Amino acid sequence: MNLPILLLRNAAFYLVFYAGSTLITSSALVVRLWSEDGFRRMVRRWSRFHRWCTRRFIGCELRIEGAPPAEPALYAVKHESFFEAIDAPALFDLPSVFAKRELFDIPLWGRAALAYGLIPVAREGRAKTLMTMIRSARGMVADGRPLVLLPEGTRVPHGSAPPLQAGFAGLYKALGLPVVPVAVDSGPAYHRWLKQPLPITYRFGEAVPPGLPREEAEARVWAGMNALNQVGRASAGT
Repeated sequence: MNLPILLLRNAAFYLVFYAGSTLITSSALVVRLWSEDGFRRMVRRWSRFHRWCTRRFIGCELRIEGAPPAEPALYAVKHESFFEAIDAPALFDLPSVFAKRELFDIPLWGRAALAYGLIPVAREGRAKTLMTMIRSARGMVADGRPLVLLPEGTRVPHGSAPPLQAGFAGLYKALGLPVVPVAVDSGPAYHRWLKQPLPITYRFGEAVPPGLPREEAEARVWAGMNALNQVGRASAGT
């Protein structure tokens, strides 16, 4: 694709997605005044709207290999761009996502995120913060909601494989849930201001059962999350 067309398609994506996001987010907060289910449907609609914009304007084909299990689980998702964070309500059934505390300060979006059931993660006060996260997470699990964690802590370049953040081990031990690693290769397409018309793939790995030694659990989750690193590089070069 030549540069002028790519620039036009990106401009259309940013204009339509952010204008639509403002409208959907503000509408969702109004709908919540009388219908919690309606509010949740609006959030899922926003996530699907993002998928549509990414496919329609940028030209990114979404591929999903495998599927979430039926039982409650903690999903450990590779984090290469904002794509997988925005996409979580479309990918999972009413997920509760662990998200950086700073994101909740965004006008409208922050209020909607808290109302939807996202769990704030603060960088300071680690022990106290972890206990607060665990209590919130247990409440979400009791409501039958899947938990979604980005255990690398921040977006990482495609092809890199940093160790999991320390908080993962605490959550794994305290929650007693199977952990499903989810690989995603969104970086080459989405992690830049000029997005590229490349495929984005999710791959659900084999569930890691609860109760394993920390080193074994982390190694299995880490391997599953990074399963698309080589595949993604090959896709980016086509």
